[in-house]
Amino acid sequence: MLTFDNAPKKATNLSLSASTLEKARELGLNLSKTVDELLEKEVRRVSRIQWAERNKVAIEQYNARIESEGTFAQQVQEWLVAQGETPAPNDAPHNAHSAA
Repeated sequence: MLTFDNAPKKATNLSLSASTLEKARELGLNLSKTVDELLEKEVRRVSRIQWAERNKVAIEQYNARIESEGTFAQQVQEWLVAQGETPAPNDAPHNAHSAA
């Protein structure tokens, strides 16, 4: 996970629209803080997209395996049924996070 908390600041030059810059100053916006926060959000967004793209094949393979073999929990339930056990109902506490 990307972390930016307490990272040191570094001076840089930016080319911004003169009218936008003027309006931002009129509104009393802190340019450094605003640009830093927006850039951080964009870095996180692009990083997520790139991570998903880099891992696309592995995710597709994982999803295909789950589709064909089921999850570990499903396999355990099948084994319990084969042993004559009754698996926990879907509304058991371990599944409390599901939508009601």
